[in-house]
Parts: sequence; structure tokens; C-alpha cells
Amino acid sequence: MTASGTFDVQLEPQSDQHAPAGRMLILKEYSGGMMGKGTGQMISKRTDGGASVYSAIEEFEGELDGKRGSFTLFHNGYMSNDRQSLEVTIVAGSGSGELDGIQGELSIEQRDGVHSYVLEYAY
Repeated sequence: MTASGTFDVQLEPQSDQHAPAGRMLILKEYSGGMMGKGTGQMISKRTDGGASVYSAIEEFEGELDGKRGSFTLFHNGYMSNDRQSLEVTIVAGSGSGELDGIQGELSIEQRDGVHSYVLEYAY
């Protein structure tokens, strides 16, 4: 099954002066096939050479194609001058409510300041 739509995101930097990476709170509002909120934390690092990495854990709570519940998304991204990769996976066993047993992957695209997603999922 496939759900798609857009989301608004706020990233709130957190103060970790002794850590070699940045940490941010993630606050999202989803619309479209996913209707609800995403909250989480991201750890990121950018090198002097321009490469960057991030990992995040995000909790989605709301409705997916009319079914109510929640699940956890795990983000893992890498970007350099010659390559980019982003994997966002539903954590196995994290679904609750009517979303119990969900599995799948989310793709994200940002164009002209608008964030969109496509979630490929199954039960």
C-alpha cells in the first residue's frame, strides 16, 4: 500500500556543548495519507569537507489511510559532494492501535521549500 502527502517540520537545536555532534528536536505535522504528528530527536554531524550524516528516531501518531495508531520511524542519512542516501524505515514491532503489525519505508523529497513523502507499507 502507498500513502503520500506533505509535512511541515520544525527543528529545535538542543545545547550539547560537550558532544561532537549536533542534536535537534523534530516536530512535524503530516497531511495527506498520513494525518498526524511526528516527534523525535536527531543527531547530526557536518565535516569541514562538507559531508554530513544524521540519524533520527521519530514517533508518528495519528491516522494512516483512515486507520488510527502510532509507529516509530528510524532515519539514517548521508550526504557528500558525490553521493546522497536517505533511508527511513518503520521499526519492526513499533505499530500500535489499528497500525499494529505495520512495516515499510518512507521516502522524503524537498522541493521549493515544500517537504513531501511517500510511505510504502504493509501489515
